[in-house]
Amino acid sequence: MTPLEEIGSHLAGTSRAIVISEKDVDLRPSAPDNRLFLLKIGDGSLAAGGRGGGFGERKVTAVFCYGRAGGAWSKLYEAEGGEAEGFEVPYYVARLPMTLADGEESMGYGVVDQELVGDFLRKAGVSSP
Repeated sequence: MTPLEEIGSHLAGTSRAIVISEKDVDLRPSAPDNRLFLLKIGDGSLAAGGRGGGFGERKVTAVFCYGRAGGAWSKLYEAEGGEAEGFEVPYYVARLPMTLADGEESMGYGVVDQELVGDFLRKAGVSSP
């Protein structure tokens, strides 16, 4: 599976993924370069969305980082389990429009925050160009 197919699979899958992106999420071939993190959230009554009155937790179970440079996506980082728990979902996550590779628009959850992506890259040990 190519990195672009992996991104699409994470975004369309049944488990929840929070997107943290440098720029608007656009997976079309003509889109500009971008870097994004996908934070997979644990399923169950304590996961995001099931939080009544702000109580509960949003436990990150896996982290994936992808980068697009020169028109091609590559996987830059992947962590699961205890290593993924070092990443936290920002409190200001909201509905986020995304353009998929086929041009179809979709809604997910995430945030466009270049500074947060930089913080996550440092935490992951991935060099920034």
